[in-house]
This record gives sequence, structure tokens and C-alpha cells, in this order.
Amino acid sequence: MFVLGNLLSATANIIDVVLGFYMYVIIGRAILSWVSPDPYNPIVQFLYKITEPVLSPIRRWTGTYSSGMDLSPMIVILIIMFLQHFLVGTLFGIAQRLG
Repeated sequence: MFVLGNLLSATANIIDVVLGFYMYVIIGRAILSWVSPDPYNPIVQFLYKITEPVLSPIRRWTGTYSSGMDLSPMIVILIIMFLQHFLVGTLFGIAQRLG
């Protein structure tokens, strides 16, 4: 059971780091939307490619308000924060009980 506890703890750490990194990528994409970036820039293309599959379904669900404000990055950040606290916390709790 000790090994399984360590495996769950390591998995929780990896999930936490990946979710934290993705949250910063979403924030970077939101900041880029305030300016008019060059769409042919490789960094801009990379940010769009890895964030659009997550943002577009939420954007379709929420829509864009008449002011043109896109709430999808904020909703995704809230979902990531929920997953970090709930999922990662749950995995750490299970790992502590097993270890």
C-alpha cells in the first residue's frame, strides 16, 4: 500500500503542475487578446492551438456579450482552480491514508 500511496502522491503533484502551467497559458492568451498580436508569430499560434480546444466549447456555451467581453478564460481558470483544490487534494488525501 505504501507504493500505491507514493504513486498517487506523485500523480497528484504532476496534475497540479500541469494544471498550474495551463492556467498561466490561459492567462497569457487572455493578455494577448487585449493587444493585436501577429497571428503568424509561432508563440501566438502555439497559444491558440493549445487553448482553443478548451475555450471554444465554453465560448459557445456562454457566448460573447454585446460589449465583446469573452468570459471563457475566466471560467476555464475557475475550473482549473476547482480541479487543483478538489482533485489534487483528494488524491493527496487518499495517498496519505495509504501511506
